[in-house]
Amino acid sequence: MAQYQSEFLNILNGRGFIHQCSDFEALDKKLAAGSVTAYIGFDATATSLHIGNLLGIMMLRWFQKCGHKPVTLMGGGTSKVGDPSGKDESRNLLTAADIQKNIDGIKTVFDRFLDYKNGKNAALMVNNDDWLSDLKYIEFLRDYGRHFSVNRMLTMESVKLRLEREQSLSFLEFNYMILQGYDFLELNRKYGCTLQMGGSDQWGNIINGVELVRRADAKEVFALTCPLLLDSEGRKMGKTAAGEAVWLNADKMAPYDYYQYWRNAADADVGKLLRLFTELPLQEIEKLEKLKGAEINEAKKILAFEATKLCHCETTAKMAEDTARKTFEEGRAGGALPTVTVTRADLEKGIPVFVLLKDAGLVASGGEARRLIKGGGAKLNDEKITQEDRAVTAADLLADGTIKISAGKKKHAIVRAA
Repeated sequence: MAQYQSEFLNILNGRGFIHQCSDFEALDKKLAAGSVTAYIGFDATATSLHIGNLLGIMMLRWFQKCGHKPVTLMGGGTSKVGDPSGKDESRNLLTAADIQKNIDGIKTVFDRFLDYKNGKNAALMVNNDDWLSDLKYIEFLRDYGRHFSVNRMLTMESVKLRLEREQSLSFLEFNYMILQGYDFLELNRKYGCTLQMGGSDQWGNIINGVELVRRADAKEVFALTCPLLLDSEGRKMGKTAAGEAVWLNADKMAPYDYYQYWRNAADADVGKLLRLFTELPLQEIEKLEKLKGAEINEAKKILAFEATKLCHCETTAKMAEDTARKTFEEGRAGGALPTVTVTRADLEKGIPVFVLLKDAGLVASGGEARRLIKGGGAKLNDEKITQEDRAVTAADLLADGTIKISAGKKKHAIVRAA
């Protein structure tokens, strides 16, 4: 394992965050010499970020812990264009109102991971719409467009893949990398940012910014990327078994479901995920990842608790942990399970169980619920459901006034009567 002068690069290297760097030696020297300012950009394409974004957020968190100043850049301007990286087709264009709504949602994530208030290295949040929307097109092309080689832009992975597949790449999207490069120049001038970090799929865009700062202002700045989040078999991570994104906001994904995502990690991925998404000491992680058989479940519980504590809070993590224990180890229903509320009148009449499975979010559709029941994977109060049209009534209420419904062994919900 490489050894660096700077604490930050040593931590990132030891925990598996490093993929590429424009100049390891020069960056290491600069980080070791004193406080550095770095940023990561987050486009506002949804009301929440997901665990793919969490890699970057954790990099910023460690960066701040090492005495440096992190900047979170909201892509209010670039979200109007759309990043072609990793996409087979153009994104739907968002309205200004949509973008603002998304920014309002994702802003709430950062306060949980970064300190924006205290100390010289307090984090800073900025929005690139503040400068991109005021650019004058002709002047912008004259001053900065000349620094970008179309020949080189055509070799960028995000562009090359679309062209090789003969999929449309609009001129609007083609401009995205120029705008992102200009962000680096603007942030360097305004806030002294000398490092941009991001995922490996952003390497081309980040390098464009490094080159633009060098050409326009004759300054040295740096690029540092982390690997994409892949499992031990090389598959992209970040979705649940049902194909849903693992969101960081509680209104998009219940904390209990977030906890369960980590709890259900593959055995071979536990060590990697502990390094990336918790702050446990490496020595402790090395012990945990050596556990075998049923004992590895203890490591998964620790991973789930620590990851949920960071993203939500310790109290919420304890509730999720308690619910999981009651549900899976004691056969009882915990308070953090997803809940669907029905009226007492509807319950007296009877509600088809496949409707409740869908309304509780355990399946995506009534058809999927019927197939689940037919395959023997649905349960009512821990008893297998054998009839697709089984009606749930007040007679199914348990002593605590609830009804437990399950899809498979790991997805559960509570029905309450109002």
